[in-house]
Amino acid sequence: MFAKNKIASAMQTYCLIATALSGSVLAEEQKQPSQELEKIQVTGSRIARYELSQPSPTITITSEQIEQAGIPDLASVLAELPAIGATGTLRANTGSSENAGSSSIDLRRLGTDRTLVLVNGKRHVAGQQGSAVVDLSTIPTAMIKRVEVITGGASAIYGSDAVSGVVNIITRDDFEGLELKASFSDSLHGVGNQSKTFSLVGGVSTSDGKGNATVYITKDTVNEVMERDMPHYSESSYVANPADTGEDDGIVDRIWAPNILSEWISQTSVLDFIGSNYTFDNAGNGQLMPVRGLSNSAAFGSFPDGCELCFSTTRYENFLPERDKVSVGSFFNYQLSDNVKFYSDVKFVRSDIFQQAQPAYRFGEGDTVNLLENPYVPDEAVDYFADKDMQVVTINKFFDEIGNREARNKRETFRLVSGIAGDFTLSDTLFDYDVYYSYGRTENDRVQANDLIIGNWVAALDTVIDPETGLADCRSNVASKQGEGYSNPATVDVNNCVPYNPFGYDQASDEAKAWISANVTREDTIKQRYFGGSISFDSMEWFELPGGAMGMALGYEKRWESSGSITDELTKSGALNEVATPDTYGQYDVSEWFVEVNLPLLSDAFLAHELSLDGAFRRADYSHAGEVDAWKVGFMWSPFEGYSLRGTYSEAVRAPNVTEAFSPRSPDFARVWDPCDNTRLANNPNRAANCAALGIPADHVGQDNASKRVILGGNPNLTPEESTSFTIGFVATAFEDLSFSIDYYDIEITDAIQSIEPQTVANNCVDGPELDPQFCGQIRRDPSNNSITFVESGYLNTAKLALSGVEADINYKFDLADLSLPGQVKLNLFVNHVLDYDSFEFQNRPDVRDREDGQMGDPTWQATFRASYKLDDINVTWSSRFIDRSAIIDLREGVNSQGKQLGDNEEDRQYAYAPSMTYHDVSARYSGLNKLSLEVGIRNVFDKILPEYVGGAGVDSAIYDPWGRRAFVNISYRF
Repeated sequence: MFAKNKIASAMQTYCLIATALSGSVLAEEQKQPSQELEKIQVTGSRIARYELSQPSPTITITSEQIEQAGIPDLASVLAELPAIGATGTLRANTGSSENAGSSSIDLRRLGTDRTLVLVNGKRHVAGQQGSAVVDLSTIPTAMIKRVEVITGGASAIYGSDAVSGVVNIITRDDFEGLELKASFSDSLHGVGNQSKTFSLVGGVSTSDGKGNATVYITKDTVNEVMERDMPHYSESSYVANPADTGEDDGIVDRIWAPNILSEWISQTSVLDFIGSNYTFDNAGNGQLMPVRGLSNSAAFGSFPDGCELCFSTTRYENFLPERDKVSVGSFFNYQLSDNVKFYSDVKFVRSDIFQQAQPAYRFGEGDTVNLLENPYVPDEAVDYFADKDMQVVTINKFFDEIGNREARNKRETFRLVSGIAGDFTLSDTLFDYDVYYSYGRTENDRVQANDLIIGNWVAALDTVIDPETGLADCRSNVASKQGEGYSNPATVDVNNCVPYNPFGYDQASDEAKAWISANVTREDTIKQRYFGGSISFDSMEWFELPGGAMGMALGYEKRWESSGSITDELTKSGALNEVATPDTYGQYDVSEWFVEVNLPLLSDAFLAHELSLDGAFRRADYSHAGEVDAWKVGFMWSPFEGYSLRGTYSEAVRAPNVTEAFSPRSPDFARVWDPCDNTRLANNPNRAANCAALGIPADHVGQDNASKRVILGGNPNLTPEESTSFTIGFVATAFEDLSFSIDYYDIEITDAIQSIEPQTVANNCVDGPELDPQFCGQIRRDPSNNSITFVESGYLNTAKLALSGVEADINYKFDLADLSLPGQVKLNLFVNHVLDYDSFEFQNRPDVRDREDGQMGDPTWQATFRASYKLDDINVTWSSRFIDRSAIIDLREGVNSQGKQLGDNEEDRQYAYAPSMTYHDVSARYSGLNKLSLEVGIRNVFDKILPEYVGGAGVDSAIYDPWGRRAFVNISYRF
């Protein structure tokens, strides 16, 4: 990974960035030192040290910057930093019923599970079932003092999960007075994405100054936004280009077209017979569906003139869920003696989340209607199919009339941290210590409303006339109509079937709708508890190195983690359209000891104003993954005061989480694109022959718009992931008003745990030199049309991730008095350039490399710029954010045996790239109103709107601002 050509490329990038000298997000190590430096505790070390003597690159975000973002979601604010991905933000989690309303951080986009989140240097209970991912929404922004971000493996200091780095959130825990804050933001496009935040903080110190108690209560609300309300919303998508003559002909294969809808399914029902799609208006009157223009897939096509009764996938989806959150908590500390302080941090957070998804549906499941016996069938439909000599036809229906499949989550988090910190002296050596205990618990009660009881639907659909009453009734209730060998398909309340009229919209009775539907309920519980202690001291009493006394810290920690989910019995029975997931539970414990040293080798010597080495080692014994080691070395060399070279090299680990190790193998749904589809056969030289060997014709069209049934599950034989991290950089603080740093980083993760995606299983079946029996055996196809219907997959230690890049962080300030003008200006610039980011799904096949850099969500270049002007009580800030042009297509590099590119190219689709985007924000704060502070701001000043082919939600496109121009106001009053 650390090849010479990479270092050379990095140095070239250094030069490019240095010429862009303007300003940045202020990095911790770049602050101008005062004349007297104090040793403090810094993120990334347990040894108190001078702030600028930290060898790891550190980014610091202040509470002021968080407020100026105008976003009541910490993860979304942090994701605007070039070093952090948007994969775990509120918008990124849209569509996940389990994680809806939660938000997390993804440092370097190496995965939210690989970023360790600390609060005041201590671990925090997870917010997502089965993982160690912390829900940052449980940390009230009103209580945040600053956020510190460290790049690179830090497992030797903090333990497992710190593979890509550490985010440490420092809170205000020693407050005096009473403070009331209120914030409001809203779109100026009328989108409806209002957010409101209120907080009340109070604190008091004891009369002797030994103790302080701080309490707080916060409430924030994020309004629901539907996808159809977004300014860039459309029902357009890709269709096959009729002008296309084949691969590499210079003609784009798929073009963007309007009104991509399905005539095969509707809220009013569709009767299907040999391509004739017969539907009904809302009142139940029969009519034919219009004929599509160009095809998106077998199920969807373009309707240039519209299609009133066709189905659209986007009309029902949330773009942003509704979240109503209340947090209450307290901090308490008391100096028991001159050398002993007791401290505690207690909080409770409740979030109520409401998210909508498309209603239940039945499509291609073989549901049928007997046209001559079902009394609800309109006469014109009977006549139409009678001419075709059809009595029994297939029916497809979208159940709008039952209601959207709403996800209603009640997520509650409780956390307690308490401890004793202080110092004592043995002989002439001062020892600092910290002994602590923590307990955390997250409960997530989930309800997914309006799911379909499949057996009941089939029974209610099978309606006949009861000869005794002359009324419509279920066949299951009329013995004389059942015939020999009849079996009642109902599965719930089987003896009380209510006939269902599916023809038209909302033609069924409320009783019938209630009988075929039910809610899915799940209860997730996550628990964390740990105790530990650390002690630090120096060697001054025994010896000193030429640069000073050696610093040392050592400690021990014992931690227990558990996570489980209980599903209602009806869902587990498999009676619902929702997958029949079993109950899950897993737990593990880990014992860890660690040691850290700081060796000041030289100080105030020739070419060595400072030269120091750092080292750390941690051994952890996991009950489910065995014993693992992590270590780290670093250096800081300042040949002259104000100019420093710094670097680190570390090996970090991440143990399997509960889901990866213990989740039972259970069913789910997933989108799987058929590799044997005729448009994808050329993507691999082996596909055509292997698909033919499966008996699939070359003109096969996959049913790709419908989700497939899959089975996913854990693996108790997983081993911990391992990573190596290397950083080296230059820091300059010698200038009075200018400081800057440039750092090269390189992270490689091996034995990466991944769930082998159903798509990978499908591809690997046919992409090898011959059919792969293992992967092919995990796939089922419909014998009637060869379409994939089922895929089995799971977790393995198979992957590798390799990332390298360069960051520059520049700060410049100047007093306008030098120009005979009032005020002071600060300019900040932060630039990140990704040199390489490759993922290897199978690390034993380095030839199969998936390039991530330059793709949507992983731009090659990102930058933030910030300019602040301060005059007395007025502070005006202008900030900008740049995201490089990014590929929507797959940029996989390399060629196959026929010389063809493995990934996609610009010919594959009309819009292969998302354009570069630059956003500008402005805010002004006035704090001269006695105890009142007022701030107003505009986000996305120039109203940059996303193109309709870029979604703006989900793990990749959540990096963009999808709202257009919006305004915010922050008010603070301190009593």
